[in-house]
Amino acid sequence: MNLSEICDNAKKGREYALLGNYESSAVYYQGVVQQIHKHCQSLRDPALKARWQQVRQELTNEYEQVKGIMGTLESFRSEKPADVLAPQWERPEDPDVWPPPTPAEHRCVCVFVSVCQNNCFHEYGVSSFFLLKGKKDPDGDQKRFDGTGYDSDLVDSLERDIVSRNPNVHWDDIADLEDAKKLLREAVVLPMWMPDFFKGIRRPWKGVLMVGPPGTGKTMLAKAVATECGTTFFNVSSSTLTSKYRGESEKLVRLLFEMARFYAPTTIFIDEVDSICGRRGTSDEHEASRRVKSELLVQMDGVGGALDNDDPSKMVMVLAATNFPWDIDEALRRRLEKRIYIPLPTAEGRVELLKINLREVDVAADVDLDLIAEKIEGYSGADITNVCRDASMMAMRRRIQGLSPEEIRALSKDELQMPVTMEDFTLTLRKISKSVSAADLEKYEAWMTEFGSV
Repeated sequence: MNLSEICDNAKKGREYALLGNYESSAVYYQGVVQQIHKHCQSLRDPALKARWQQVRQELTNEYEQVKGIMGTLESFRSEKPADVLAPQWERPEDPDVWPPPTPAEHRCVCVFVSVCQNNCFHEYGVSSFFLLKGKKDPDGDQKRFDGTGYDSDLVDSLERDIVSRNPNVHWDDIADLEDAKKLLREAVVLPMWMPDFFKGIRRPWKGVLMVGPPGTGKTMLAKAVATECGTTFFNVSSSTLTSKYRGESEKLVRLLFEMARFYAPTTIFIDEVDSICGRRGTSDEHEASRRVKSELLVQMDGVGGALDNDDPSKMVMVLAATNFPWDIDEALRRRLEKRIYIPLPTAEGRVELLKINLREVDVAADVDLDLIAEKIEGYSGADITNVCRDASMMAMRRRIQGLSPEEIRALSKDELQMPVTMEDFTLTLRKISKSVSAADLEKYEAWMTEFGSV
């Protein structure tokens, strides 16, 4: 039994728990508890065996706490009536009946137990554990990237405009696209959950390219991947990596990937990647644009997937999306090894999208979602959202028609809360048409037939 492997797995389980990635933490905890159990069976010294069993019990308690947190978070996701939750969260207004503060000597203190290769046992409090892992204390500020050697303004700009540690978009928030979700789980999410399996020839993909018409949910899928992985999310566009000063754009690209490695595990999402890395060698290509493309390609080669000895918690995954895959540089296309087609929603997907968009408004009994889904065949997800938004405002438009500004301001909220009818959808569909043509779909299908990698 490799004792260093036991120690590493225990540390990874705690680190993932402290980072909020409880699913990965539970996997590591479960594995290390089983490893210690096997190790105890091979020991002959009763004292040493008893000490190992104590460590196993400590880790089991931590594992149970992680599972308890996962259960609590799962219960929050289920919908519950507001009148059931409200009384539990009401705070008494009279300070005399507030509960007294917990004395310092009775407060719970989390202790982490680690084992070194020499069978020595060490206990650390929460603050000490964070110092050992090179992170800040939970009560202090979040760790910040050390931008030594870079312009502080560039570092602050990327910190402010790009970094998102909780996109809060889940698979259930995205209608349809089951095939794309399955492929993204296999290419991005599963390597984070099962790092020991995805090694060698099974190493994760360097990058994933999502191809499809506008408004089909490519950005939402990228945010869902970041949420499910528990990674830091970098949302990059062409304006983020451009500057009027010579040589500064290349520095921004390099700084972006340096920050991604620092905040790893990280998901870098490059939206409209064709605008950043189009074909090189064309007559209208500028020298500065070519340098930026070259730096981007070099940095992507430096990221890669997890190799045999790489730490899975330091993985950087590059996701890219484009509406014009035929304009992408060939070298970038090679680095984006997995290429997924994000199609228009199916009939079932259109019904599900209608339900998602209308869940916050009242719908009349005469509304037939299946009939509406048939009428909007060929509409993208964004088109369907626009249809629902416009239909939900029809009743308000009828109510304020002919009223003066003073009369409109005097209307109460209840007077405007009228249900959406089938007639509202009929009028809306006369005004809003689909944004994707049949010729465009043929071009996407032809490109995927030639270069797709699903």
